[in-house]
Parts: sequence; structure tokens; C-alpha cells
Amino acid sequence: MSAFVLSRRRFLAAAGATASSLPLAGCDALDGLVGNGSRVRDFLASANSITYRAQRLLVPADRLAPEFAESEIRQGQRPNGSTDPGDATYLALKQDAFAGYRLRVSGLVERPLHLTLAELRNMPSRTQITRHDCVEGWSCIAKWSGVALTRVLDEARVKPEARYVVFHCFDSMPLGLGGSVAYYESIDMLDAHHPQTILAYGLNGAALPVANGAPLRVRVERQLGYKMAKYIKAIEVVADLAPFGRGRGGYWEDLGYDWYAGI
Repeated sequence: MSAFVLSRRRFLAAAGATASSLPLAGCDALDGLVGNGSRVRDFLASANSITYRAQRLLVPADRLAPEFAESEIRQGQRPNGSTDPGDATYLALKQDAFAGYRLRVSGLVERPLHLTLAELRNMPSRTQITRHDCVEGWSCIAKWSGVALTRVLDEARVKPEARYVVFHCFDSMPLGLGGSVAYYESIDMLDAHHPQTILAYGLNGAALPVANGAPLRVRVERQLGYKMAKYIKAIEVVADLAPFGRGRGGYWEDLGYDWYAGI
């Protein structure tokens, strides 16, 4: 692994430790420092844009993340972040083994969808054994099964002006004195159409456990783990990220993480 990746990961880990303490402390002093229009925020945004452009320039769009042999799976996939959402709708779905689950696909599409788990499983599937790299510094190899996101988007017929895919989730996360907010995340269309970007419903040969994001989570294998939203409720195809959260493209990004977390 290059020194660039290692140093970037250390920076993200430090930033993440600071950001994750903010909701607990209820500190809004940083809002003035990194709020919209601040010089610090503008600088961080420009640095992230440079990183994004550099990686897109240097890494071919179709390059695959490393895949591993089944013998290299040495432990179960480590749960992290939310592990059991308390949302009432989610709890009802879980009680019924997600039989009533419907994945809503909307936004800049010609054909909005409401897909059951059975319909998702009946689509051509992909299984991949990949390494999950967390911003906290740990890694874990696991086998994921699911449908390629690009197949779902093709079914929905994405409009030409689409630039991003936003994942809306059942789990909520703390946000200082403001209480909690629904978790969300986003990726660009290039990653959305990458063959290893899948909507996973299976883990290590079994149904995806609740602790790891059941009934559905996204795998974006060329980015860090916080980009891989769990407990997906809906997918929205959009041209602009500004209307969501604080406009930075994800829950952690709204607290200071990079939007593009390529590795």
C-alpha cells in the first residue's frame, strides 16, 4: 500500500475521531469554523475535490478492487456503527423477516421502482470476496452476494442529467443538540455503475445479518467503509447533493469526512 494511502487514512482517522465526538458533546462551536461559507470549509472542500479528481485521473474507471480466496476469510464481518435500528417501520419489517420490504428507486429515473427482496434476488447476482477497510484502521475480508447496482439503475432508466445516487437508510445517528438524523450516503454515477458496486443481501454464504445491515446494504469496494450504507430504505438518483443533510453528501461528510473516500 502506498505512503499516500496510509497518510490519507491516518488523516481521515484523526478527522473521524474529532467528528464523531461532536454529536456527543453537542458542540456547535465548530459550525462557525466549518459552516457554509467559512474559509476552513472551503479549503477542505477544495482539497477533497483535488483528491477526487486526482484519483479519477490515475485510477481507470473499470479497475477492480482486489478479490480474495475463500480460505482468506478468517473471521466474521465485524459490525460497526449502527447494528440494530430502532425505527418503527424497520422493526416491523424485521419482525416479519423483511417479507414486506420494498426498495424504492426514485428521482431522475424514467421508471420508478418498488422492489421486493425476492425480486432483487431473482436478478442476476454477483458474489465477491473483498476487504472492508474502515477509517478507524481495521480491515476484514468477507464474501458478499447481491445484485449489481447498475442493473437496478438500468431497470429504472436513469435520466442523462443524473450525477449521484443517494442512499436513504432506516438507521438514525446522533447530531448534537439537534437530536438524531436519518443516515444517508451518496456516490457518483461512475461508482454506481462499477461492476463491484452491489446491493448486498448475503454475507459469507448466508442472509445478511441485521448487525451488518439487513435487509440490504451497498458495497462500494474501492472506497472506505463509511461509504457503504446499511439498512437501505430507498435510492434516489439526483443531479445535486445540496438538498440533503448539510449538503456534503452523507452523514459523516456533514461532520467533516471526505465525500470521496477512494483507496
